[in-house]
Amino acid sequence: QVQLVESGGGLVPTGGSLRLSCVVSGGIESFDAMAWYRQAPGKQRELVAAITGSHRTTYGNSVKERFTISRDNRMNSVFLQMNSLKPEDTAVYTCNLKRWRETAWYDSWGQGTQVTVSS
Repeated sequence: QVQLVESGGGLVPTGGSLRLSCVVSGGIESFDAMAWYRQAPGKQRELVAAITGSHRTTYGNSVKERFTISRDNRMNSVFLQMNSLKPEDTAVYTCNLKRWRETAWYDSWGQGTQVTVSS
């Protein structure tokens, strides 16, 4: 069974940077799609960034040119570099893995890590 563990969250001032990490126990497969989502209090969960097995990336409009997603299959990890952080980036950030099995994609989720940006 796949387990995802995030780390790297914390409290930073506006304009600061953080690097989130997500380690996948059991390993990342080449065709797995990985993503970071976030959810702020009172708001719906939203996609922050995603990366395919071929390293194609997608970003939410609010984080483009500030955040960078990357993956290292040898380290069984996916990363989210967050720069120029804003108070509106405050949320719980959760790692997601999508794996194809026979006829469907299966989702696995981490527990999340809190990111708080002070104004």
